[in-house]
Amino acid sequence: MDEPPTAAKVDELDIRILHEMNEDARRSFRAIAKSLSVSISTVSNRVRRLEESGVITGYVPVVDPKRIGYDVISVIGVKISRGKLLEVQRKIAKDERVFGVYDVTGEWDSVIMVRFKNTRELDAFIKKLVVMENVERTYTQVVLNIVKEEKRVSV
Repeated sequence: MDEPPTAAKVDELDIRILHEMNEDARRSFRAIAKSLSVSISTVSNRVRRLEESGVITGYVPVVDPKRIGYDVISVIGVKISRGKLLEVQRKIAKDERVFGVYDVTGEWDSVIMVRFKNTRELDAFIKKLVVMENVERTYTQVVLNIVKEEKRVSV
C-alpha cells in the first residue's frame, strides 16, 4: 500500500503565494512579489521549494467541460468484490472521462465521478462497468445543476 505523504512545512508567506497563484498561475513572479511586497527571488525560491516538496504538483489549464462538449456529469457508487478494490479502481481510472475515483465509507466501496458528452455515453459506460470483473453492483446519479465546484484547492 502507498504511504500517505507527510505534510510539508508551509508558512503564512507560502500560503499567500499559493493564494496569488490560485488566482492566476500564469502571473509572473515579479507581479506576485509586488502584490505581496516581497522580492522576486523570495517568490521564486518559495515556489521552487513548494514544487520540490510536492505541495505544488503541476500546472494545468482550467477547462470548462461544457465548452468542449461534456454536458453530463455522473456520480457512480460501485460495490466491489472483497480484496479487489484497488485493482478495479485502477481499471476504472484509466478511462479518460473519469475525473475522480474515491474510497468511501458507507454502503459503496468506491465513488467515481465521470463526464460524458451525452446520456448515450453514460449508458454505454454503465453497461460496461456492471459486467466488469469484480464489480458486484452500481448506483448511478446524474448531476442536474452545479451549485459550487472549486477549480482549485483552498489553502
